[in-house]
Amino acid sequence: MLCQNCKKQTATIHLTEISNGHRVETHLCQDCAQNQGLTIQTQIPLNELLSTLLSAPQEPAGPAQPPQEQKACPRCGMTLQRFSKEMLLGCPYDYEVFEKNLLPLILRTQNGHSEHCGKVPAAAGPDRKKQMRLTNLRRKLDEAVRREQYETAARLRDEIRKLQ
Repeated sequence: MLCQNCKKQTATIHLTEISNGHRVETHLCQDCAQNQGLTIQTQIPLNELLSTLLSAPQEPAGPAQPPQEQKACPRCGMTLQRFSKEMLLGCPYDYEVFEKNLLPLILRTQNGHSEHCGKVPAAAGPDRKKQMRLTNLRRKLDEAVRREQYETAARLRDEIRKLQ
């Protein structure tokens, strides 16, 4: 996406402003944002971080695979090399195919979290938050039992009992 101001550089600063119930998005390059007096935190964009981490030498897990034998997703054909260039996965199945490579990246970029559990609106109140937490724990419990992960299931069962 190009900068809305100069229309030359790639927009790296994305602002969302809600005023009188109307949402206005602004997409600027770093230079235009600085010219408009916007302070920019010195953080590495996620796509640059992932690109750097994927291109970093990793410990060999065995003999290196020649390029023609690279692991590819059987559903969409995505490879890690293509992902490192495009920064987009081809399909949801890629998370399973490339789990060994993606999990460390996800954990590093998401502060140790690898599952999305959703958000609860702040105005929902403690009862609603508790109910959503119980629903999420029950779903995880069902999944653990289905996968025969009984230790995890017992821990989840105990956590559910505490909340009830």
